[in-house]
Amino acid sequence: MNHFYNEDQMSVRDTARRFAEAAVLPRAAAIDREDTFDRTLYRGMAGLGLFGISLPESSGGSGLDTVSLCLVMEEIARCSAAIGNAFAIPVEAALFLHHHGNESQKALIPGILDGSIVFATAMTEPDFGSDAASIQTTARVTDDGYVLNGTKAWVTLGGVADRIMVFARTGKEAGHRSISCFLVDASSPGVSRGKNEELLGMHGLEDCQIVLQDVHVPKTALIGAENQAFKTAMGNFNFSRLLMSSMALGMAQAAMEDAVAYATTRKQFGEPIMNFQAIQFMVADMSTDIAAARLLIHYASRVFDAGLPYAKEAAHAKLFTTDMAMKHVSNALQVHGGNGYSREYRIERIFRDVRLAQIYEGTNQIQRLIIAKQVEKELA
Repeated sequence: MNHFYNEDQMSVRDTARRFAEAAVLPRAAAIDREDTFDRTLYRGMAGLGLFGISLPESSGGSGLDTVSLCLVMEEIARCSAAIGNAFAIPVEAALFLHHHGNESQKALIPGILDGSIVFATAMTEPDFGSDAASIQTTARVTDDGYVLNGTKAWVTLGGVADRIMVFARTGKEAGHRSISCFLVDASSPGVSRGKNEELLGMHGLEDCQIVLQDVHVPKTALIGAENQAFKTAMGNFNFSRLLMSSMALGMAQAAMEDAVAYATTRKQFGEPIMNFQAIQFMVADMSTDIAAARLLIHYASRVFDAGLPYAKEAAHAKLFTTDMAMKHVSNALQVHGGNGYSREYRIERIFRDVRLAQIYEGTNQIQRLIIAKQVEKELA
């Protein structure tokens, strides 16, 4: 694939790889064990300019393409999926404010890029995940702004966020037509955080509930147009699926590397198990599917950068890559035998981390619905 990347893409990929291998990988097991946010690594990524890779230069970014961004995500997630997940949050927040924010909101972008302001997004609620159009958090209009009430769930970086983009209902009309987005200072009166969720994997992301009780925000807190945030959120989900696909790809790549390294040195019946056809076939399938996933992700990225509709392509990438990663991370653990079930080996952590990839940013069942609807439109 190196033959098809340009100089900028290879340069930023190599920068991310060096950082991930030198700084992230040595900390990955401890982050998983301690389940606390690593602000040093977060600021380290910011210091390298990674949060602004695909942000236009006019807003302080590097102005690189989405393939570059996906390459960086793959390299970081290859060493720690949790840090890869943390990487995605500021990238998406800066782009969201660049496209939809007012002047005061855009003024926060430099703080996002240098890591001094931690953002979080609050869309999901305890009773509404895939059915985002039915969220119940409200934003009541007042003379000088809005008053927010509701509970948000699964807020990544919610425990450490300085600013939270909250999606709430501003109209009486049911469904997606009355949803707006607000920028909320996490220190505002009425904002409280639940305890961090005890997750199977993806530790260190301070994932928690955010409770809003009569939280007053000024009119300038509204991001974009009133009652129009559902559409912008769905567009952001499509973009996020490219990043989440790349994160799963990085985990699959790491799993294959670990499987090959283990199979080359582990001996049974007098020879390395890599000599056994059963192992060779597993590795061959891993390599093939990883290559296919990378092509799907980078194709969808190029469609997006060309300004063309890409919902189906993003869903293709997310569906295939995350299912593939789950399958082959499991196979890589199987190659390790009993040792794969031990926390002494990285594959055990990857196995726990990768499971989430099939769930968030739209479950893979939702991806199948998106793809089917797009195919029906195209062939009608």
